[in-house]
Amino acid sequence: MNRFANRALRITAALALGGCFAPRALAADDASKTIILATTTSTQDSGLLDVLVPAFEKESGYMVKTISVGSGQAMAMGRRGEADVLLVHSPADEQKFMEEGFGVGRRLVMHNDFIVVGPSADPAKIKGAKSSKEAFTRIAKSGALFLSRGDNSGTNAKEKGIWKAAAINPEGQKWYQQTGLGMGDTLNVASEKGGYTLSDRGTYLALEKGRQLALHILVEKEPQLLNVYHVIDVNPAKWPKVNAKGGKAFADFVVSAKGQEIIARFGVDKFGAPLFVPDAGKKEDML
Repeated sequence: MNRFANRALRITAALALGGCFAPRALAADDASKTIILATTTSTQDSGLLDVLVPAFEKESGYMVKTISVGSGQAMAMGRRGEADVLLVHSPADEQKFMEEGFGVGRRLVMHNDFIVVGPSADPAKIKGAKSSKEAFTRIAKSGALFLSRGDNSGTNAKEKGIWKAAAINPEGQKWYQQTGLGMGDTLNVASEKGGYTLSDRGTYLALEKGRQLALHILVEKEPQLLNVYHVIDVNPAKWPKVNAKGGKAFADFVVSAKGQEIIARFGVDKFGAPLFVPDAGKKEDML
């Protein structure tokens, strides 16, 4: 079992205990210096958190406990007061989270993009498609295998939006399989089964570089595939036990000059280009 599957099992087990994750059982002294970060699997699987979190901990003195799940699950944790700060990439769901009063402060952090990947044989002949919508239409018509995360993540939300734009409901089709796993695991399954999937570029490159996935980028660089990340402070007025000071400290760090520099440099050594583009202070409609 690989490290992505191991982590997925640990998180699933934690969420299953009593129907929720209960990170608040900490001594008072420890709790004040501990932050619960709920974030998407792409920030973990790409390796970004491996450099961003230690830098924050060293500078701030806080300790970060990271829960890496889909964006939907991360926001569900925020709604239950089980996280102090969120780093997510599902804009429509984030807007709803804010409108419901569960978040205070939602700031643009960075972006990369989604890509449609698949086997070199490309049975649905999607390479050369003018859009992700056209690619998904070809996959459906051919009946070629498509692996969906099916986990209410930001990537899953983007995928659903593309199917909707293509006027296709893939649910229940034999060629459409849901893994219920994070991005790294879903890429591994797609590689093993020779299927297509939608991925963020960062996780794909991190895995492809180190493990030679049997998947290739077939559709990319389309405005529809923009992948934007925000950091959100969980509202302490909803949940008084939330470490609002610590959560804000982390949020402030990722949009600070130092945090943005870390993001800008991440991936350059391995790939010759950053895996994420820092965006703090920018207008979102200008991305």
